[in-house]
Amino acid sequence: MKCPGQDMIYWKENAIYDVDCPKCGSAVEFYKDDTNRKCTSCGHRFVNPKMDFGCASYCQFAEQCLGTLPEEFKGVQDNFLKDKIAVEMKRYFKTDFKSIRLATNTARNAEEIGKSEGGNLPVILCTAYLYWAGSEAAKPILEKVDANETIQQDILQIIDNKDNVTETASLESQIIHDAVKLMLAQEQLKDETSTKEDIHQSLNDFLFTTTAKDIASTLFQ
Repeated sequence: MKCPGQDMIYWKENAIYDVDCPKCGSAVEFYKDDTNRKCTSCGHRFVNPKMDFGCASYCQFAEQCLGTLPEEFKGVQDNFLKDKIAVEMKRYFKTDFKSIRLATNTARNAEEIGKSEGGNLPVILCTAYLYWAGSEAAKPILEKVDANETIQQDILQIIDNKDNVTETASLESQIIHDAVKLMLAQEQLKDETSTKEDIHQSLNDFLFTTTAKDIASTLFQ
């Protein structure tokens, strides 16, 4: 069955329209399901400004339904999933604001490290948000937000093995490990329970990634 929003049977008169090319101003005809088109006057290709990519941001069949998504939307699906998990994490912790803060700060560290080190960023960010809830709570949350099976397995595996991260572990596991260690160090600095030197020394002994070590050096300057 074709998605009703893309089936021409359900289209109305406004399903075909002209859009001014952002480069030369010439009229370019769009069908409502065109993700992008090329201007016949100047050759500039641009995204359909009237198209609603809402369903494409989370639907696993988006490319089969809409065709290849434009470059501008390559990260939309992953970001949408991460945002949904962040919301569900806050619902899970309710008024436990400390746990919400720990999860949010872990995710912030994980994003910074992940963007620099590489790895599967959607898995890294989603895991960071769910880390403090544990795998028992993470599984129903992942199912609720319709995360695909592969992402679910990767996230749950990292959480289940969070206490046994070694140099042979996946890059994603090491990044989450480092993000958590940095976050705990940041909490210690706020509490002033130890000296900066002691925290920095113990932290460096447990970090895997170069980016995390650089962040730690900046943190303790």
